[in-house]
Amino acid sequence: MIRSGGFPGAGRLLRAPTVFEDVVKMICTTNCSWALTEIMVGNLCRKLGTRVDDAHFTFPVPEAIANISEKFLRKEIRAGYRAPYLLELSRRIAKGDLELESWRTSTLPTGELFKTALSVKGIGPYAAGNILKLLGRYDYLGIDSWCRKKFYEIHRNGKIASDRVIEKYYKPFGKWRGLFFWLDVTKHWYDQKFPF
Repeated sequence: MIRSGGFPGAGRLLRAPTVFEDVVKMICTTNCSWALTEIMVGNLCRKLGTRVDDAHFTFPVPEAIANISEKFLRKEIRAGYRAPYLLELSRRIAKGDLELESWRTSTLPTGELFKTALSVKGIGPYAAGNILKLLGRYDYLGIDSWCRKKFYEIHRNGKIASDRVIEKYYKPFGKWRGLFFWLDVTKHWYDQKFPF
């Protein structure tokens, strides 16, 4: 599989070459382990991408996903409940009903772009917030279970808190709060590799 977006260890926000790829990968992170996300993305590349050489494949284009069945996505890709979302997304793009790439240069206020992302089936607040981060807009945290756990460890001695408490903690960072949140909960990655 070709891993898009940069070199391993080179950054903590790695963007894919297309918004479509980022959106599909984000949908593949919802309600599952990172290992299952890797399996789904690897299967998409191997089974629907273009072969580069014996071991490498490109990420599939929307048309490649649009032309298969939901059953194939469930069984061969292991997408589970995400299958109809991936299919609808790909078919809308293939038909020209949805232009994700325009999100990169959109002049919409961030709140409106967030609502636009939420209008795509399969994208909830977590996925929309993280997709916006990849577009350079950091107003939303994109909280998931892993980030919650890291926040509890870092700021609450392991004690559980509501998402409202997490939101309040990062509110002083204004339109940059999503970036500060992400850098805060992933700081240990760099502390281990590049201690100062």
